[in-house]
Amino acid sequence: MTTINRILRIDASARKTGSVTRSLADETIDHLVELGAVNLVSRDVASGLPFVDEDWIAANFTPVDERTTVHKAKLSLSDSLVAELESADTIVISTPIYNFGIPATLKAWVDMVCRVGMTFQYTETGPVGLLEGKRAIILVASGGTPVGSPIDFATPYLKQAMAFVGITDVTFIAADALSANADEKRADASAEIQALKT
Repeated sequence: MTTINRILRIDASARKTGSVTRSLADETIDHLVELGAVNLVSRDVASGLPFVDEDWIAANFTPVDERTTVHKAKLSLSDSLVAELESADTIVISTPIYNFGIPATLKAWVDMVCRVGMTFQYTETGPVGLLEGKRAIILVASGGTPVGSPIDFATPYLKQAMAFVGITDVTFIAADALSANADEKRADASAEIQALKT
């Protein structure tokens, strides 16, 4: 059995208590620990992250050896988020679907970790992700949006965002459209978690 050394957990639900996705993430982490995970870094983005703005863009596109202390300060959080992602073997993301998409705070995290020259690079044939060899487990809950349906803009976006930085081994576990048969759907998600392997 392969040992999972490092897990990065990202939580995005605005609900700190009673959150289905946070509960699914707890189950997933417990299961991965049973499989051999020995290190966990948690990042709760629900309280908010800075949005990309003009000063951030200017700092990001300034060559590294020309960045001022102001540039470095502007990028410091993004640098930390990228470092967390780079050091993880498995990324566990828990997110609700809000109004057919992901919470704005999770989108802000994606914007902060998609960094040219760090997590992806441009080539003659297009962008190539630099974080190959990792996997992502994405836990999703929704009240009325069926995952995989034409009105689900959350999971396709997250799959593309992961692939953009080189993470193509992505597993989605959903407790979706919970407004009907919630207990059954929640139980099915738990069963999928328990079936996860290294």
